[in-house]
Amino acid sequence: MDRSTTALTVRQEARRRRILEASIRLAAGGGFDAVQMREVAEESGVALGTLYRYFPSKIHLLVAVMQDQLGRLHGTLLHRPPTAATPGERVAETLLRAFRALQREPLLAEAMVRAVIFADRSVREEVDTVSVLTRAIILDAMRLGADPSPECLSAIRVVEHTWHAALVGWLADRAPVAQVQADIRTVCRLVPAEAP
Repeated sequence: MDRSTTALTVRQEARRRRILEASIRLAAGGGFDAVQMREVAEESGVALGTLYRYFPSKIHLLVAVMQDQLGRLHGTLLHRPPTAATPGERVAETLLRAFRALQREPLLAEAMVRAVIFADRSVREEVDTVSVLTRAIILDAMRLGADPSPECLSAIRVVEHTWHAALVGWLADRAPVAQVQADIRTVCRLVPAEAP
């Protein structure tokens, strides 16, 4: 997780939640450029210096927003898991459900994806967490019940890379929705049908 989630008090966690919610509102209303640290501080009711103690930059903040959104998605999927017959179909169902949610908030999606793209080494830990959360969502959708083999993990990485590339293409108006959906379904066929 990002640096700000280590050993937070209840009060600090509430403040962090206000910051994330303010950032989500600003991003949903205006995308990446609308998330300015001063506006986030004002919107969340925290001092600018306090905001920087939680999140050293706008990129750190928006990657944390992506972590938060992935955590929410993961919780929803655990509560309402995919129902398709095969592991690959369940992964496709899961990613298509996530894509529909992103379509409802395209400016928020754009802000989060741009943050991950722009992230430098100082945000590596947080970006790695995004990848771990994405992988956990895919693994839970697969429900293979065993430690994945190296071949399976390779297929999952290809699914993850295709997912991110498809989102970038969609957000840049280079890939229509139907193409993104088709690419997701196609790459999910790489997922093994059963545990090795």
